[in-house]
Amino acid sequence: MSIHMKAGCIGLLAVIFLLAAGTAQANKSSVALEQSAQATKDGKAVLKCTVTHSGNNFLHHTEWLRVSANGKEIARFEFSWRNKPEKEAFTREVPVDAAAPVLIEAEASCNLHGSKGPAQITVMPPGATK
Repeated sequence: MSIHMKAGCIGLLAVIFLLAAGTAQANKSSVALEQSAQATKDGKAVLKCTVTHSGNNFLHHTEWLRVSANGKEIARFEFSWRNKPEKEAFTREVPVDAAAPVLIEAEASCNLHGSKGPAQITVMPPGATK
């Protein structure tokens, strides 16, 4: 391989790396939580977690979704190149026990770029107000 070919390959790799780094923020997984989560009279609620990630494919996808209630993990969804999320925006429902106010935190992460950070919501028991 000539020195010019090596330099061209290195240049091409540098361009690919810079392009990937420039789009990293746009490819982080994010979560939106249902804003009107209110428990029923038996203290149960179903929380809808919508994960958004650009380009779920076998190389680049949401790797996990984690949901916690008052700091304790209550649900975790794992994804892989064989078990990718079905769409770029997908929803998972999580049952929540809300006999008292409960702080829910949900976060998702891309296998290459990480997370945009957690989303939070407080689920109120029946008849309570924030």
